[in-house]
Amino acid sequence: MRLNKYSSTLVEAARKLTDAVTKLKFSEPTAVVYNPLDYASLPHEDYLKRYGDSPKKILFMGMNPGPFGMAQTGIPFGEVSHVRNWLGIYGEVLTPKNEHPKRKIKGFDCARSEVSGRRFWGAMKERFGQAEAFFVDHFVINYCPLVFMEESGRNITPDKLPNKEVTALYASCDAHLRSVIHSLQPDWLIGVGAFAEARARIALSKEGVQLGRILHPSPASPVANRGWTAQMTKQMEVLGLW
Repeated sequence: MRLNKYSSTLVEAARKLTDAVTKLKFSEPTAVVYNPLDYASLPHEDYLKRYGDSPKKILFMGMNPGPFGMAQTGIPFGEVSHVRNWLGIYGEVLTPKNEHPKRKIKGFDCARSEVSGRRFWGAMKERFGQAEAFFVDHFVINYCPLVFMEESGRNITPDKLPNKEVTALYASCDAHLRSVIHSLQPDWLIGVGAFAEARARIALSKEGVQLGRILHPSPASPVANRGWTAQMTKQMEVLGLW
C-alpha cells in the first residue's frame, strides 16, 4: 500500500518510538516487556498506511496494548476477528524474543477474544457500517506501545509502574503523540479512559487540541459492563462530536 505525507509521517513516528522504548530498562515487578510495534510491525504499518492517509477530526487514544488485542495483532484495541474481518488487516506477526510461556503470541491465530477490543470496534462497526466510513474522520492509537508483565504473566498497566521508570517512557510516548497530532491535525483527542486523557492533557498542553474522554471498555470496569456502547455514544453526543 502506498505511503503519502500523512501515513509516511505516522510510520516514521512509530519506528522512532520503537527505537526509543527498546532502549529502556524496567525492574521488578516487571519481568517481561513486549513491543508489538516491533514484532507485529507488518500489520501495524499496514493499519497506518491504510487508514492514516488523511487528516482526521477525532483521534481516540487508549492506554497500552491488551494481551489478546494489540499484543497479538499490532492494532490498537486489536481484537483478532474485528481486525481481520472489519478492518481488513492481516499480516505476519513474529515471536517476541523474550516470549513469556503464559503469554504466547499467536498473532492472527489467537483464539481468545479481547473484550475491550470487541466492544470498541464492535461499536464503531455498528455505527458506521464500513471501516472506511469510520476512518474518514476518526483514527485510533495507544499512548504507550509496550505490554508489561510480572514473572507470573500477570499484566501491569503503565500507571502502575514505579515513578522512576516512567519518566523516560512518558517522554517518548509524549513526543510520539505530538508527532501524530502534527500529522493528522485532529480537532479533538478523546482519551479512552482517565489515564489516556490525563496523559494527553500533559503532552498536548501547547498544541491547541480540544480534549475529551469516553469510558474505557474494559470488562474490569463494572460501569463499562452495563452497556458500554450506549454510554460511550452518549458521551460523544454530549461533547457534540456525534
